[in-house]
Amino acid sequence: MSKSLPAGQSTAGIRRKIGLFPATALNMSQMCGVGPFITIPTMIVIMGGPQAYLGWILGALLALCDGLVWAELGASLPGAGGTYVYLREAFGKRTGKLLPFLFVWTAMLFIPLIMSTGIIGFVQYLTWFWPDMSQTAGNLIGLALIWGIIVMLWRKIESIAKLSIVLWVVMLVSIGALILAALSNFHADLAFSFPDGAFNLGDSSFWFGLAGGLTIGIYDYLGYNTSAYLAGEVEQPGKVIPKSIILSIFGILAVYLLMQVGVLGVVDWHRMLDPESAAYKSVASVVLSETWGNTAAGIVTVLILITAVASVFAGLLGGSRVPFEAANDKVFFSAFSKTHPKHQFPTYGILSMGVLTSAGFMIGRLTDLTTLIQLLTTVMILVQSVAQVISLFVLRKTKPHLARPYKMWLYPVPAVIALLGWIYIYMASNHNAPGAYPIQWSLVWVAAGGVAFLIWAKVQKLWPFNK
Repeated sequence: MSKSLPAGQSTAGIRRKIGLFPATALNMSQMCGVGPFITIPTMIVIMGGPQAYLGWILGALLALCDGLVWAELGASLPGAGGTYVYLREAFGKRTGKLLPFLFVWTAMLFIPLIMSTGIIGFVQYLTWFWPDMSQTAGNLIGLALIWGIIVMLWRKIESIAKLSIVLWVVMLVSIGALILAALSNFHADLAFSFPDGAFNLGDSSFWFGLAGGLTIGIYDYLGYNTSAYLAGEVEQPGKVIPKSIILSIFGILAVYLLMQVGVLGVVDWHRMLDPESAAYKSVASVVLSETWGNTAAGIVTVLILITAVASVFAGLLGGSRVPFEAANDKVFFSAFSKTHPKHQFPTYGILSMGVLTSAGFMIGRLTDLTTLIQLLTTVMILVQSVAQVISLFVLRKTKPHLARPYKMWLYPVPAVIALLGWIYIYMASNHNAPGAYPIQWSLVWVAAGGVAFLIWAKVQKLWPFNK
């Protein structure tokens, strides 16, 4: 699925030419890839019914509060590099390059895990044409697709602008067709058939389910920060970045609610509880089939498959540049700065994305999509989400005279809400992915990153070995 991906780049000589409309469109195109087509059933399963609408609404609230953190930091430090620049500026004097290093280390895991969900979505929707596909066949197709994309990336690629436009158009057609088809045969009694106890606030299962729904919701909103990552190229970043974040979040919220309400107005949500059913694996195809017929369903399914491939292609391309740019900035292993001698692409970056995406895909296939999303979210929360909110507090205190073209509205309320939201998701993740232990694995990954940093810092004679 297409999501915002961190990428450092030199802004020297780059003209600021991204205005409000393209910045908002870019955010929205990164937010909405194949994700909503595969997460509507998972949201229903984890929340136990149409009360899953809360997942989209609260996900938008968390995205908005966290987006305002990105807005202030992106406007204040509009150079390239995203999170690791913010962490460097906030904590660099005390911890050297530790936190920027850990961010890159963590991004190298959660980016390919996000991309692996797009491959899982591709395989799920392929079952519309191949309903008796075996588990092994699906695994082989997914792995072959990942490495086919890596082969396509094994060349010099100057820009993915054209691909992004194609992805945007295909996605809009797919979503538009799904919404129109659903509304053409909409049944309110299906869309709002809440089970008994759906909103029982005294039941702990409601709060755990809500955390799970919020996790899936925020996963689907990831990408609202794209304009902040491109702050060095944005016109008037202090004005454009906050507006683009807010407009894109509300725009995607409207799209997601229309999709979910429309889908549940056609397909009884009980049908989605079976992970082997067509309603679970390819719900958009089922909606089109039951409203406009199999031909329309087939066409839209093909468009969804194209969206999945294109978004993973763009995501892995961007993800491969993260360790490359960080290595060039001397905050990560120098080997990742090496490029192909002929085509000048980052060889180790692309290969690492291929290996880790393959691993994430197999984890998702051997468990389920919900578990994979919980794993990638917990890893991201520790070093990016929570650390970045704290960096905002630190910079407000330690650098009060830093130029801030935009200051967060109602500071510190949105930042506190974002922090509490991320902690809530993190603490509930083990319950919502039983047996997978996402909290423990996230800590293991960060601890391994700490060991890797110490080895790297000792070789480079950096903090804490530079005394």
